[in-house]
Order: sequence, then structure tokens, then C-alpha cells
Amino acid sequence: MHSFKVAGNIVDVFNKEIYYGEVIVEDGKIKSVERKAVADTTQPFILPGFSDAHVHIESSMLVPSEFAKLAVVHGTVSTISDPHEIANVCGMEGVRYMIENGKTVPFKFNFGAPSCVPATIFETAGAALNAEDVDALLQEDDILYLSEMMNFPGVLFKDDEVMKKIASAKKYNKPVDGHAPGLRGEQAKQYIDAGISTDHECFTKEEALDKLKYGMKILIREGSAAKNFEALIDLLNDYPTEIMFCSDDKHPDSLVEGHINQLCARAIAKGIDVYKVLQAACINTPLHYKTKVGLLRAGDAADFIVAEDLINFKIKQTYINGALVAENGQSLIVNTKAAVINQFECAAKNAEDFKFMIADLNTELLPVIEALDGQLITNRLNVTPKIEDDEIISDIENDVLKIVVVNRYKNAVVAKSFIKNFGIKQGAIASTVAHDSHNIIAVGIDDESICKAVNLVIKEKGGVSAVSSTKEKIVALPVAGLMSNEDGYKVATDYTAIDKMVKEELGSTLASPFMTLSFMALLVIPSLKLSDLGLFNGDSFTFI
Repeated sequence: MHSFKVAGNIVDVFNKEIYYGEVIVEDGKIKSVERKAVADTTQPFILPGFSDAHVHIESSMLVPSEFAKLAVVHGTVSTISDPHEIANVCGMEGVRYMIENGKTVPFKFNFGAPSCVPATIFETAGAALNAEDVDALLQEDDILYLSEMMNFPGVLFKDDEVMKKIASAKKYNKPVDGHAPGLRGEQAKQYIDAGISTDHECFTKEEALDKLKYGMKILIREGSAAKNFEALIDLLNDYPTEIMFCSDDKHPDSLVEGHINQLCARAIAKGIDVYKVLQAACINTPLHYKTKVGLLRAGDAADFIVAEDLINFKIKQTYINGALVAENGQSLIVNTKAAVINQFECAAKNAEDFKFMIADLNTELLPVIEALDGQLITNRLNVTPKIEDDEIISDIENDVLKIVVVNRYKNAVVAKSFIKNFGIKQGAIASTVAHDSHNIIAVGIDDESICKAVNLVIKEKGGVSAVSSTKEKIVALPVAGLMSNEDGYKVATDYTAIDKMVKEELGSTLASPFMTLSFMALLVIPSLKLSDLGLFNGDSFTFI
């Protein structure tokens, strides 16, 4: 029988008190929590582990086992993970891949059944999960909830397939996650009344208050691209049991720096009560999703963390099921190299494939996507095109560059458009991380550079690439074209290097160019996006 004890200031979030004591662990469970004396602030603090309430593991470009290796260093013991991205590429097989790989490490991954695969009928995906598939997944013990219902128009119009998926979740008593950016008032009420319990897409406090009023729980999201912490964090003062913290999409370089612990530190710096902060970071998520995560009580699984203080939340130790998985900034999770699963069937391209002739434009003004730094939404601009030899080309002076989407599942005509705000002055970047169908998306100053960047990722059957006039770089992502099966810290280092190249050599002005690029094919978020089938108006759900 393996038993040990950990002493320190015990943070009892439920009873809102801190005292000096010992946590006695036996066979992976907390046998008892014993009070010894009043709190001694010179000693470290013992608190429940952090849970990320909504994250796509795939966005870290790491397989689950490697994500866990990096996350435990920051005190994260559990995630609510939507395998939506890999499901769009590999279907049911992709979902099972994530579950099985997650089981190879001591970490509490909680996967959901993806509700929107494909996300829309306006793009080519690698797979489809119908209501029967979703029902089959929801019957499994490893699937805890129905993942974000992005098709909110389908809910409002009571689409048959959508309603069947929600009914399955209710049948197995599993929560339904929401995704309804900008939905307010009566429509928000209707969406929530359909049985949808959370939303991580609020970008204003007013929108979140509307949803809270109708009984929805709000996830405060701070990812690598979409950041809503500043807009929403004040809500924690008045709604401590209704708020959770999540990252949604976290790139590997930012995961190395921190996770949910960073949101705790920022909330404390704003003067929010520590118990409310920890309620959101540690308690609300396991309670809502009924996960098997311990909450620092006798009889619970021994999932807890030791923090230096309750200000910066620098983590000294992380325990999961009584196993020490991280200590003093070092991960103790050892991984073996994961298997590869993929779906990639397109041949190398020629520069000719990317030409945009003036004859192909049916209006006088060119509709241009305006990318907004740190946002998933875009604006539509109408600009005078730059023309050379009957061809519309990038207007580098005005930062209007060519953007293309190449079907990765079969050989097809390339979709072409233009985008503003990438700031690239030379070369091109390309990626197979392109929400939601993960075709190849690229932005560049000319067809030759775009072609080179695209062919680099085709050769590796997935990845993110950058080309300048003198250099080529790629981070290969062989697992579904979304994830590497290399060591997580190595992937983070490689990603940092390519990100730096795009900013310093190519001149991109965006905080996270690849993350922003990945959302330019995300049709369910307005206004203007590009799928492999053409330029799409996300407000009216029609092609332009």
C-alpha cells in the first residue's frame, strides 16, 4: 500500500478557508486532510488541480500525451477536450485515437462527441459524423458530453439532425456545450432552452449577461488567438459558480509559458477574491462535467497541486491520482512516440494553379477579407484590385495579399481570394491547420512563393510552412495534418522559430500569424472567410 503526506497551507475552496495542514494520500486517493495550525504564509499552498473547461488539444500541435507533458508543469490536471478537429479529418477513428493516446499518460482528458462534423456543407471535410455516429459515441464511458454545438442556426430552426444529437446527449444525461457568438435576447434563450449549457464565444460582457440570465454557464476564454479575459473577468465577482476558465486553442509555444495558472494570476491582480478565482479554475468544471477529478477532499482522487503563492501561481508540484507528474518546472511525464493517423490525398501544385484572372471577378471592386488581430471574426472590405497582365495580384503597398485554400482530400481547383492585415512583405506561409475542415490554407505575396509554401506541407502530408526569398522552414504535422508526434518541447521550439521567421523576415504584424491564418477558413464565424469551395459570407451563409 503506497502512502505519503504533503504538508502546507491547505486551500479549502468549498469552505473558503486556508489553514496549515497535511494531505494524507493512500493508493492514489486522499485518505484525509488534517488541520494542524493556522496558515503560515511562508509555506507553499496546496490546492485542487486546474481544469481547462474547453480546449482543442489538436491546436497545440501536440498529441494528447505530449500536451499533458507540458500542461502538468502549470498545475493543469484535467481538460474538457473537443476532438472536433481530428474528427473533421479522420472521423470516428480520429476521436478514438485521441482517447487511446490520452490514456498512455497520467492526466485526466475528458473527451466529447463532436457535434458538427463537417462544420458546414460549404467546404470539403475528410469525414462526417451523423446523429447515429454521435449517439454511438455518447454511449461510451470515455465520452462525457456533446461538444460545442456550432450550428446554432440549426438549433434555432430545429434542424432534424441537430435536434437528434442534442436528444442523444439528454438521453445519456450528458451536458451539451454551446458555441453561439453574438447570440442575444430571445434567440439566446431559445438556444439555451434547447438544452445547451455553456458558451465560450462571448466577446462582450452584455452578451455574457444575457446568456447567464437564461441559465447558461460562461467560459472565459484566453487562447493563443481569441482573448476574451479582459472583457469578461468582472463577471466572476457576481457569478462565481457559473464561470469557468478555458483556452480553446493554445499553440505549443504559449503552452510552454503557462496555462490556466496565468488566468488565476491575472484575476487576482484585478482584485478578485481568491476563492472565486479558484472556484472557476478548479471546481466548476469537474462539477459541471461530472469528471473523475479530485477536489482536495477526503475520498477524492489525489489530484492536487502545490503552489508557491496565491498571487503568481508558480507551481512547485502537480499530483494526479497520487503520482507526482511535475516538479519545479520539470515535467515527469515520459512519453513514447505516438502512432500516425492521417487522411491526405493531393498532389504537388504548380504556380499556375494560383493565378486569379480579372475575368474571374464578377464585380468592379474586389471583396477582401480583413483579418483582425486576436479575433476569429473578420470584416469585409471592397477594394480596387491591383491588375497586371489581366491578372489580379497582391497589393503589397496596401497590404492586400493573395489567400488560397487547397483541397487536401483530393485534387481539385484551388480557391483564391485576397486578405488584408497579414503585413507580409516577402514570401508566403501555409498551413494544414485550417478550421474546421483542415484543408491547406496559404497567404503570400506571389504565386511562386505560395506554391512553394503549399508544396512543403503537401510533401510532409501536413504542417505549417514559411518561405522567404532565401529560406524555407516547416514544422511537420503528420498526425492528421494537425499534430506532431515529436517531443512537445521540441515542437514548441520549432514553432517559436517559424513564428519568429514570419514576423521578422516576412514582416507579418500579427501577434500569432499561423493561428490567425487557421481561422480564415472558419466559415461558422462571420463575416468573410475562404473555404476550398470559394469565398463565403458568414453572415448570410452563402458564397460570394
